[in-house]
Amino acid sequence: MYSIYFTLCAFFFNELLLIAYFFRKKVKKIENVFYSGLIISSFIGLLDEMLCAYIILVKKMSPTSWQYIFAVKGIYALFLFYLACLVVYFHALICRQKPIKSIKFALMLTIMCILNLCVIIPLPLKMVTINKTVIPLGPCAIVSDILGFAYIIIIICITIYNRKYLKPREYIPVVLTFILFFIDVFSQIEAQLFLSFSIYTFIAFVMYFTIENPDIKMLEKVQISKSIADKANMAKTDFLSSMSHEIRTPLNAIVGFSEGLKEENLSASGKEAVNDIISASQTLLETVNGILDISKIEANKIEIIQTDYSFNEVFNELVNLAKARLGDDKPVLFKYRKTDDIPDYLYGDYSKIKQIILNLLTNAIKYTKEGYIYFDVSCINIDDNCKLIIKVEDTGMGIKKEAIDKLFDKFERLDNENSSIEGTGLGLSITKKLIEMMNGEIFVQSEYGKGSIFTVIINQKKVDKPIINTNDDSKEIVIEHNLVNKKVLVVDDNILNLKVIKNLLKPYNIVPIEITSGFECLDLINKGNTFDLILLDDMMPGKSGKETFKELKNNLNFNTPVIALTANAIEGMREVYLTLGFNNYLSKPIDKNELRLIIKEYLDK
Repeated sequence: MYSIYFTLCAFFFNELLLIAYFFRKKVKKIENVFYSGLIISSFIGLLDEMLCAYIILVKKMSPTSWQYIFAVKGIYALFLFYLACLVVYFHALICRQKPIKSIKFALMLTIMCILNLCVIIPLPLKMVTINKTVIPLGPCAIVSDILGFAYIIIIICITIYNRKYLKPREYIPVVLTFILFFIDVFSQIEAQLFLSFSIYTFIAFVMYFTIENPDIKMLEKVQISKSIADKANMAKTDFLSSMSHEIRTPLNAIVGFSEGLKEENLSASGKEAVNDIISASQTLLETVNGILDISKIEANKIEIIQTDYSFNEVFNELVNLAKARLGDDKPVLFKYRKTDDIPDYLYGDYSKIKQIILNLLTNAIKYTKEGYIYFDVSCINIDDNCKLIIKVEDTGMGIKKEAIDKLFDKFERLDNENSSIEGTGLGLSITKKLIEMMNGEIFVQSEYGKGSIFTVIINQKKVDKPIINTNDDSKEIVIEHNLVNKKVLVVDDNILNLKVIKNLLKPYNIVPIEITSGFECLDLINKGNTFDLILLDDMMPGKSGKETFKELKNNLNFNTPVIALTANAIEGMREVYLTLGFNNYLSKPIDKNELRLIIKEYLDK
């Protein structure tokens, strides 16, 4: 029985493997390069084995002829090259997470190939015929087997020592190589079969399923899909920006005029109507902000900004806000407690913590018609860490068991049967995402019809010597000087917005100059007119606020503070305007306190 039959079968199989591998697009990775060397050396080795059979069986040459010995030495050279490629392949797998240049691996392979040739070329090879099968013996065969065994030991050592870097499936070729190497040696000595590359073709075939060779066509489809998704996401962001502007612009007029009406001598019913208008406007604004917040979170555009802060001030502010939202018309008792062991100052993102707690309190107020709401904050102090435990308990409608699992999904309402209750179902989704961003946890206990308890656990750092910003926006800002002579230019293409700003400036005895375009603004400044402050709307037809400001800055004589006005509240817009050189930023609807801060800083001098 001749081993040529095994070789022919393996050769046919190897051709199929070559076609499957090289006619398929591949990811460009260093391990793929050396795997290519494995299957190519298997292919050439099988050709060489068939050449040996051809020399003996067809040409009837002697096994001791130089042609046959040369061909057999070629088999040993390819055999050792195969194992050298295997060594480098596994070394590449170990190093794939490191920025190592491919020249290092090529150098390793070159050194091993030179070593192989130094062993194979000079050493004699003796051919012995046993039962019509030619078996290679002698120093060349023995040393080649020893060197091959050494390579396999190196592979095993690399694998064991760096096992944490390999995936389970990548151990398979190592085990097969170790086992089949001894089968190959045994078959040559005992069974007189010369099957080296028939065996190693099988190993290469198994490795085809262990290498990282994903379907490139699928990856290309995924890339196309990702590109489409990115464009859709960009379109969504543009839409949200536009929606924010379009909704906030009329809201600015509604809130501004309503605030102005509160100062008028109205009847009790008239004042109540004005307050209802402002309340409804704030609800609409919260809805817009909720949609923008969830979009910013999904786009990873919200960052946790940690600073030193006073938790006492945050707690008191939340209590006052909750009381204001609860009002006096509900038979609901609002109770609150803060344990004394909470440090005076903490380090964290207090604005996000306020948003989280306020969302929970707002939900409790919405869904509690009678009974009580209990806001409780305690802590566990360990070294410099303060684990805040925040609980909001209510006697509201509660949540059905089947609804708790989807409670934090977007646009999920606590109870769709109560459609009269305002809300988009975004508050809890935003709350959970913000808590997760701060590595916190939230738990829900609820009994339908009886009430709910929301518990939030967030770690904060304790601060002994806080660095606190003394500019407290919550305190009343006092304007010390008469501003009647201050010249303020307001640039806005919307006539209603101009009226609103005029009314907001009226209490400071400021009569602004109003214009409706960037072109008029540039014309006034270029004619030598000077102002103490410019309020410049951004989104205007013809020439935007940014473009107008850029041209103003080119005027060497221009040094007037410019405040950007915009209804675009997308995250990061403030930073965009400040980077462009604007002195400050006001979002619409304009908050009276924020405007007062601007006036205090730039006009009250």
